[in-house]
This record gives sequence, C-alpha cells and structure tokens, in this order.
Amino acid sequence: MTTDPHATGDDVFAAFCTAGLWPGLGRAVAGRLAEAGVTSTHAVSAERLARVEGVGPRRADRLVEGFADAAPAYAVCELLVPAGAPARVAAGAVEALGTSAAAALQEDPWRLLTVREVTPAQADAFARHLLGSAAHPHDGRRGRALVAWLLDRGARDGHTVMPVATVTAALAAYSVGEESAAVRAALDDGQVAAFDDSSEDGERLGLTRYAMAEEAVSEGLRRLLETADPVCRPEDVAAVAEGLDDTQLAAVAAFAEHGVSVLTGGPGTGKSRTVAAVVTLARQAGARVALAAPTGRAAKRLEELTDAPATTLHRLLGAQGTTGAFARGEHWPLDADVVVVDEASMLDVELAAALVEAVDDGSHLLLVGDPAQLPSIGPGRVLADVIDSGAIPVTELSTLYRQAEGGAIARLATAVRGGDLPAVDSPDREVVVVPAPDSRAAALRVLQLMTDSIPRALGIPAGEVQVVTTVHRGAAGTVALNAALKERLNPGPGEHAGFDAGDRVVATANHAEAGFANGEVGVVTGGRAGAVTVDFPAGPVTVPAAARGDLRHGWALTVHRAQGSEWPAVITVLPGDAAGMLSRPLVYTAFTRARRHLSVVHAAGPALARAVGQIGARPRRTRLAGLLQGAD
Repeated sequence: MTTDPHATGDDVFAAFCTAGLWPGLGRAVAGRLAEAGVTSTHAVSAERLARVEGVGPRRADRLVEGFADAAPAYAVCELLVPAGAPARVAAGAVEALGTSAAAALQEDPWRLLTVREVTPAQADAFARHLLGSAAHPHDGRRGRALVAWLLDRGARDGHTVMPVATVTAALAAYSVGEESAAVRAALDDGQVAAFDDSSEDGERLGLTRYAMAEEAVSEGLRRLLETADPVCRPEDVAAVAEGLDDTQLAAVAAFAEHGVSVLTGGPGTGKSRTVAAVVTLARQAGARVALAAPTGRAAKRLEELTDAPATTLHRLLGAQGTTGAFARGEHWPLDADVVVVDEASMLDVELAAALVEAVDDGSHLLLVGDPAQLPSIGPGRVLADVIDSGAIPVTELSTLYRQAEGGAIARLATAVRGGDLPAVDSPDREVVVVPAPDSRAAALRVLQLMTDSIPRALGIPAGEVQVVTTVHRGAAGTVALNAALKERLNPGPGEHAGFDAGDRVVATANHAEAGFANGEVGVVTGGRAGAVTVDFPAGPVTVPAAARGDLRHGWALTVHRAQGSEWPAVITVLPGDAAGMLSRPLVYTAFTRARRHLSVVHAAGPALARAVGQIGARPRRTRLAGLLQGAD
C-alpha cells in the first residue's frame, strides 16, 4: 500500500467508478463517464448521465439512485484512495462495519482488518496515513483487531475456537506489546469470547458470532428433542416397510419418534430409499413436509426421489440477498411439521443455526449426510459434531446395495471411504482410470473424454458430463479447463457480458432475490441490458447486472464447488501439481459426484494412494459436540 498525498476528489471518484462500487454502472459505461464530463460527485446528475453513450434517461435516473445508495462506500473510498488502498476494499468495509463505516475507520483505522482481503501490513499503513505519528504498534486498538483477525483466519480453516496459547504465540510476531493485554482488549470489545472449559486445549478464544451460532444449534436441537411428539404410532411405521432392510426401517422409526435424528452412510447404501419412506410416512400422518438441500441439484434430486417439492436451504429460509440474513427464524418459523435436509455435511455452523432456529417447536428435523465427505466451506463440523456427541439418534447405513447391482462407482467410493484405493475392476466402463504424465497432458485427456470418448462410447452427451478438479489455477485447473472447454463446446465472443447462449455457468454466491444460490449450475440462454438469462435446475432466472459478477463458466468445477451435486458422468481430474492438497475426504467427495460413469484422469502419481490411505480430514476445533453433551 503506497500513500498518495496528491490524490484528489476526482481521483477518488474515478477509483470508485472503476472498482465496481456504483450499482448499475458497468465497466464500459464507467470508461465513458469522463467524455460526458462526469468526473466528480458534483457532476452526478440524471441530465449529465443521460449524455453518456449507452445511457438513456431511465437508466440515468437509476444510476443517480444507485450512487446515492452507495454513499457509505464512497465515504470509505475517500479515506482509502489517498492512503493508497484499493477502492474495492470499501465494499467489504461497509459490509463488515455498516453504513457508518467511514466514521468507524476514522475512530479506529485498524478496524479495516475486518475486511478479509486486508492484511495487517495494509491496516498498519492505513493507520499511519490517518494517525501519523500517533499510530503506535502497541496501540490497544491494534492488538484488539489482530486478535480478531487471527481468529478469523482460524475460521477460514474451519475452526470456531482456538487455544489462547496459540493466539498469543501468533500475536508475538506482530509486536503488539503485551499479548495478554491485546486479548483482554478483544474480549472487552465483545467481538471475541473466551471459553474456560474441560477441553484438552484449556482456555479457548473464538469470534462471538461463531460462539453464538454453536450455542444456537445446541439449544435448538435440544428444544426440538424436548418438544416433539411422535409423528405416528410405532406400529404405523410398518406401512412403509416394503423394500427396506432392518437398519433402514430403524432409521424411519427414529425419525418418527424423535424431534431430531440423523441418517448417514456412503453411496449405494439406500439413504435415498429411506428418505422416500420417511416422506411417505409423514404424508400419511398428515404432516406438512419441507425438503431442502444446500445446492439446487441436490434439491432437485431430493424432489425426484420423494415425489415432493424440494428447494435449496437458502430459499427455504428466505435468504436476504448476499447479507447472510434470513427471513425465516424464531419469530417466523417454517410452516412445516417435518423438515428433511439432505447433504447435511455441507452445513457450516451459522447456516445450521439459521436452520434450527427456523424449525418450530414440536417439529421433526431429519439431517441426511455423509461425514466422510469434505466438511463445510464455512467454519464448524456440524454433522460430524452432532454424530460424535451421542446426544442425537443416529442411524448409519452400511449395506452396499449398488454393489449387488454391479456398481463400480459405489464399490470404489466405499473403499476410499475406508482408506483403501483398490485397482479398478469395471468391464462395463462404469469407472475408467486415465493416467497422465503431467497436468498439461491431463487437460488434453479431459478435452478428449468430454468432447469425444464419453459421448461416443457411452452415449452420455457432453451436456451431462461434469469436470471436477482440485484447483483453480494451472493447466488442469478450472480457469484453463473452462477456457478450453468453451472453445471446443461453445465458442463465441461472450456477447452477453462475457457469456454466450449455451455456456454452462456456476453461481459463486447466494442471490435469493434473483432466484439462484451458491453452487447452482445452469446454462445461459440469452441476455439483454447487462442482464443474463440462465436456465438453472429450478427454472430460468434473469441474473441482473449487479449479480452477474457472481457467475463463472461451469464446465469445470472445484471439488468444493461440486459438493452436494451429482451428474450422470463425471471426469475427476487429479493434477500432479496439486498432489499436496489431496486427502481422503477430497478424493471421496470427487468420486461420489458421479451417478453412471466416472473417469479419473490421474496425474498425481503415488500421492493419490498415500492421501487416501493416510490423510484424513484436517482436524477442526469446535465446541458443538461438547455443548450437546453438556460438557462445554
């Protein structure tokens, strides 16, 4: 960050416009503002904007309204740009600190660290610009901000708490003076909470937001256990027994009896059949049923197997844009007596808290998932903690029914789940391993498989084939593969804001107001006036210009992005330059995205077998299991 003492109001305005902070203002129009004399805030008027090429009177009026709405971000830009900080940081500052973000930063410049992309060095430079010689490394505000920043970094790795000793040791590298004083300042601020409990880590610290979320999940699950009456009489369960084995029937009985229950197991063990029986039983009992999953494809699959409406979890809860808030909750609970959530391994602690709080007293909640998959992207290990606590009835299905039907995918996935990587035995080519010497060769194999081999040999069209890789960068990462696949499958100039009709896209954020959720994959069908029309699994959606930045090409996805969805055919790519990040949960999750065919493009060498056999899920420090046991 380089301070620019000569930055003017016009410089701030230009940086604000090019950073995409003005709602409704695209890059092309931003580049034409100066030609019409719109170079400062004083020139922002409907009359002036209407002179800009491509902006008519109606759009000019909307732009004026958008500029007024963005006033808090502009006020932050007036602080950031002269300090040499990127203007785009203003959006994160307003999101974290509210509409009075500029005033908060003037009072305490180290609060800039609440923006995730900001580093301590950048925050220190910003503080020196604002405070001059008064910006001292031992300033209590600095220590307080660094404690919260370290805990937030831990949360990015999935932890909801960290040992005090770990935090103070990390603080020593930042010269805050007395580390314990910095911790006390963070606790006094209320953003951080301390937990002195029976954990082997001793006293722990955590961001208050995650502490409150874990406590909300624990209290909510206990509430449901205590308030729910049985869905039906025990003998009524027999009405849905046809086709179920004893363990599956026990899962249905556990759901009917308890306010909360968990159904788990690997692929091919009959989870879907059991969930369908649960829904049938609930309907026969006259219960109102709500079905949901974290992704659109998982919700669609749940709908198909139960013959009942299903939706994404964010839609069910009434997500409010990208804010993280939900309309449904304690004061407006769901209109459902039974709530079934599939792919529950993807629940982070805050989404789980929102879910549990929205389930009304007396209702039944069934969590369905596989803890052997990758944990949630957000902090926590909700499904695993619930299972480990022993406080919630859990039924694990283990009989591999697909194996009896010759399911090579299910057999391979089950072996990987147990830490073994067997040689593939699949004469019918349900699973095919394609070795590659390096990432570039792996990328070529992917193109051949998707555009020729799989459609020609197996009759599965390219539109039903999904590429799943471990990384974004590199020759076999999502960026390069999507560019190559677009060139092969749907070449075009990107006439609709970088996309063409026929392009496969994936959403990278939740936009409930626009009608799509993070992780949903769809196909572009057209566009106009900056908006793009996408056919998602739940139906066509017009993605407005403001949300267009949260669409990416989606022929190739990372394993994390693909989690929760399945496709008829999947090409899993294991590049050699990403071998160090392989783990059993990652490989298992990648392999289980395929329903009918799995091609494994293998360029990771012996690292693959080593990862499956030796590298499990990275441990996460959380409190939920202890809270449910009453020990935390």
